Amino acid sequence: MSTSAASSRAAAPSGLAVGVTTAAAIILIIGGVCHGMQGVVGIATNEFYVTTQRWIFQFDVTTWGWIHVVVGLIAVVAGVGLFSGRVWARTVGVFVAGVSILVNFAWLPYYPLWSILIIAFDMFVIWALTAHGRDITVVNDR
Repeated sequence: MSTSAASSRAAAPSGLAVGVTTAAAIILIIGGVCHGMQGVVGIATNEFYVTTQRWIFQFDVTTWGWIHVVVGLIAVVAGVGLFSGRVWARTVGVFVAGVSILVNFAWLPYYPLWSILIIAFDMFVIWALTAHGRDITVVNDR
């Protein structure tokens, strides 16, 4: 009887870990929506984003708009999947946050402050899902 009680205590998820994972899901959804809006603006009007300096990588804004829309849609789907504790959502969430970091790094010449903010949020999402993502699965299995 004491071994089953000890194992149930060991399997109990941390409230902080569940909260951090839920925050990561919310940030992933909000970031995905923002990626989508940023992409739509890039697709609709090429003149909205103007580079301020000469950078090594300069791309067509319409292409970047479509990339942002696709990354945003995948991020929203992964964020919604995280609320149900799906393992695929954690995997896709980490992957899409990594891709988002790369995309926003390349997007720095067009919107530097926004890109840096999204990179910081994506780093938090990766940390939260890799360090604490398993705890929300335990909560949803109950």
